[in-house]
Amino acid sequence: MEVKALQQLLSQFRQVQENLQKHVDNVHVEASAGGGMVVIRMNGQKQITDVRIDPEIFAGKDAELLQDLIRAAVNDACRRVDDELAAQMKGLAGGLPGITGLKIPGLF
Repeated sequence: MEVKALQQLLSQFRQVQENLQKHVDNVHVEASAGGGMVVIRMNGQKQITDVRIDPEIFAGKDAELLQDLIRAAVNDACRRVDDELAAQMKGLAGGLPGITGLKIPGLF
């Protein structure tokens, strides 16, 4: 591979990386558990940005149920972030040879 071609490929990779970071910054997902009793909002960095808990849960004073619902909602939100980022990565990397099947550790 020529040096010039390698430089062009690296330039394309940098552009994809910049675009991906912009998309990650714009990803926001919402997941719920218990029919909406617990709702979690998460950003593309997998940081929880909002937690809503139906006050009805506290009336029953069932801490184990609340823990299970929070765990389920957080896990679902993480899965949704992964799915969204994977879909966006496919679209961004479509023009680069050999990158469409690439798994980036920590990203997917």
